[in-house]
Amino acid sequence: MEKIAIVTDSNSGITQKQAEELGISVLPMPFMIDEETYFEDINLTVDEFFEKLENNCNISTSQPSPEEVMGLWNRLLEEYDSIVYIPMSSGLSGSCQTAVMLSHEYDGRVQVVNNQRISVTQRQSVLDAKEMADKGMTAKEIKEYLEKVKFDSSIYIMVDTLKYLKKGGRVTPAAAAFGEILKIKPVLTIQGEKLDAFSKVRSVKQAKNTMIKAIRSDMEKRFGGVNADNIWLEVAHTQNSEAAEQLKEELMKEFPGFDIYVDKLSLSVSCHIGPGALAVACSVKIK
Repeated sequence: MEKIAIVTDSNSGITQKQAEELGISVLPMPFMIDEETYFEDINLTVDEFFEKLENNCNISTSQPSPEEVMGLWNRLLEEYDSIVYIPMSSGLSGSCQTAVMLSHEYDGRVQVVNNQRISVTQRQSVLDAKEMADKGMTAKEIKEYLEKVKFDSSIYIMVDTLKYLKKGGRVTPAAAAFGEILKIKPVLTIQGEKLDAFSKVRSVKQAKNTMIKAIRSDMEKRFGGVNADNIWLEVAHTQNSEAAEQLKEELMKEFPGFDIYVDKLSLSVSCHIGPGALAVACSVKIK
């Protein structure tokens, strides 16, 4: 049986400690903060990141260097026959395309999965890949399966403040000021390739209802029905753990029988939306 290493990046939300427990590898994503390079979960904690964000530090996302990517691959290939690498969605970063290009140097031993996921849905792809590898599937078969089902997931995100969307140029200063006056809570969505606007509401309660309704609609119309045997349900947040646990309780009433996982949104997403966000996500279970 092929000995396969499962690798992802820290956009999956999987920490270095969790990776060690799972028997996988996580490539830390770099951030430029006031012209200094930091690496997620290495020399930059979540709390430190938000402290710098709220102090208006100049923060930009980056991608791992080819040397960092290939260095990790080379070390793993001393022990493993092949690698399945699951980076963040190609629609949100150039790191996936870079990895695909680099993989051409490895004669098929590195399979890069472009399955359009991030955060909790990317994490689920990693767990799925690990399960498939343990069952004896080849690295190429795992890649092909994950890319075949790449659109079998949804994320809806309530943004608490327009400050960071304005800072990133995703809304105009005038629209942000108007939205803040009206206390608008935008609901965004990630359906594969990119972060898009989905709805605008006037309260957290309305935002949660909008996300729950949207997830239910996706389950019913796209994913074969509201069925805990078929779908993973997840909650994510940015520095909003208490509200995330409350949302989990609400979801348990709406979707009885589901095992709901709660995690932090990755810092690459957090950078653009700021603290206080809540998200609901789902992924179809592997067959």
